[in-house]
Amino acid sequence: MKVAALIPAAGSGQRLGHGPKAFVQVAGKSLLERSVSALAPHVHEVLVALPDGTTLPEGVRARAIVGGATRQESVLRLLEATGADLVLIHDAARPFLSAATIRAVLEAVQLTGAVTVAHPLADTLLRAEGPLWGNLVERAGLWAVQTPQAGRRDWLLAAHREAQAEGHSATDDAGLLHRAGHAVRLVPGEAALFKVTTPGDLLLAEALAAVWDAQALV
Repeated sequence: MKVAALIPAAGSGQRLGHGPKAFVQVAGKSLLERSVSALAPHVHEVLVALPDGTTLPEGVRARAIVGGATRQESVLRLLEATGADLVLIHDAARPFLSAATIRAVLEAVQLTGAVTVAHPLADTLLRAEGPLWGNLVERAGLWAVQTPQAGRRDWLLAAHREAQAEGHSATDDAGLLHRAGHAVRLVPGEAALFKVTTPGDLLLAEALAAVWDAQALV
């Protein structure tokens, strides 16, 4: 089976405030370069959706297409641009993706056809009442959805096209697979797979990169 990694990276990165988020540097490497480098050894090709008028940052070995106005539209364009049997869809803004997690996703998707990485929640959860403490939410069985998310390309393509035709917006691709009636397997993720969204996240990423890069050299 041919496997492709798809990275929707056409966002503006407004919350981070440093231009297109995928191009933001963490310890000398762009977020996109870190994600592509993690995925490339495990797949047949890596495709990236970029903002119109931009090119791949130096050091990123992938095929680029022009992304859409939304993440969902970018993923659909990426799905249409590859002929792979299975695809892994990953956020460039999650740069600390381990080989072990990728292998677990690939193993699971070949068995089930629909997979997402997710991390069990450990914090106390509550539903606020305005600015005040409201009711506690039972955290047992609650998971935070991460990426990569993987699936059969034909399933994902059909799910995306159905959502587009019906004007349905989704925050992730596993949600569209579930909406289309497919059982989505959860693969345990890692705390390091956090999404770089705010300036505080960027500071945390800089600190983690020093350890992460040192381990890669061992």
